[in-house]
Amino acid sequence: FHEVSHGYVAYRLGDTTAKDAGRLTLNPLKHIDPMGLLMMVVFKFGWAKPVPVDMRHFRHPKSGMAVTALAGPLSNFLMGWAALGGASLLYHFALKQIVTVQLYAHLFALLIQIAVLSVGLGMFNLIPFPPLDGSKILFSLLPDRIYYFILRYERYLMAALFVLVFFGLLDTPLAVLRDWGLRSLCQLTRFPADFFGL
Repeated sequence: FHEVSHGYVAYRLGDTTAKDAGRLTLNPLKHIDPMGLLMMVVFKFGWAKPVPVDMRHFRHPKSGMAVTALAGPLSNFLMGWAALGGASLLYHFALKQIVTVQLYAHLFALLIQIAVLSVGLGMFNLIPFPPLDGSKILFSLLPDRIYYFILRYERYLMAALFVLVFFGLLDTPLAVLRDWGLRSLCQLTRFPADFFGL
């Protein structure tokens, strides 16, 4: 959903690269990066195959890239909101009926897990560190010379990001941001924040 959102927004802004590559699909097989999948299995940190975007097709390349980058994390927050909204309905209605508790308990747990993971992923991708989406949003404010210099070398910065994640140096700030996001969504969906210990 995250990657498709990037591609769809880019398409709406005039770049057909993702569409031409067959990436505007929710079929997960189209988005699997073999190395990213292997890293997920081994190190519990992986990635999907980035949706191809050619910013030269945007009328305003830097702002178009920023909006395209923002679409991914926003899709995560929307998914988290939808999942928590569904969990809230179950919590306030279905789970109050003893007969339906077992029937809906697994769905409730799944929705909670989707909400937590989606908000966490959205917050992680907003970190302004290449190659994450947050960097493309922040760097769009930089002068062109610096912006394109950073883009040219962003693949090398991914190794540094991996080190930060591997050693858990981002765990605490990400947990704080995720909890803040969940607390905000709890207010929107009337889901009890104390369920998460918030």
